[in-house]
Amino acid sequence: MPREENRQPSILIVSGSEQFDACIRKALSGKRYSSVEFRKNAAAARRSMLDREYDLVVINCPLPDDFGHEFAYDVTERGNSSVLLAVPEEIFADVQEHVTDSGILTITKPADPNRLEKAIRFLAAIQNRFYKLEKKIQTVSEKMEEMRIVNKAKLVLMEKRHMTEEEAHRLIGREAMNHGVSRRRIAEQILE
Repeated sequence: MPREENRQPSILIVSGSEQFDACIRKALSGKRYSSVEFRKNAAAARRSMLDREYDLVVINCPLPDDFGHEFAYDVTERGNSSVLLAVPEEIFADVQEHVTDSGILTITKPADPNRLEKAIRFLAAIQNRFYKLEKKIQTVSEKMEEMRIVNKAKLVLMEKRHMTEEEAHRLIGREAMNHGVSRRRIAEQILE
């Protein structure tokens, strides 16, 4: 079975360290992302997130204006972004214990570009699954709304024209075919 093409995620890197920035650039080189943006602190990252949503947010702890874990919590509560938190090895276990239940992935520093790249790919795959699930939910919601409108139109036909449900159903289907429009459109016209 052929795989559906994955969409390219947008990434926000929040780091006050040029060394970490160089490491992540190396990890992301040659990979396809819709955008990769860098911010030096939590305040600048928060401002950026007011303007747009990012699929992935990578936070290099500690940040100049915040340790980073509170900002990570804010990101996960605010939207659907996946968060990767890079923390010093000596406090890794404590930080991981606190943030894991919020869905925040943690890795130790100094970060290996290979491990960093795999963690980002993992989070991108999760985001892609969320995106596909969102599309399915939207499609199901649209179909349910169409069914609700068509059923309402059938009730109107049954009351006003004294049709059976089957006759009303066939009439809506036939009119949709004759006019080359959806059953929903015919139902909306009936309701008008």
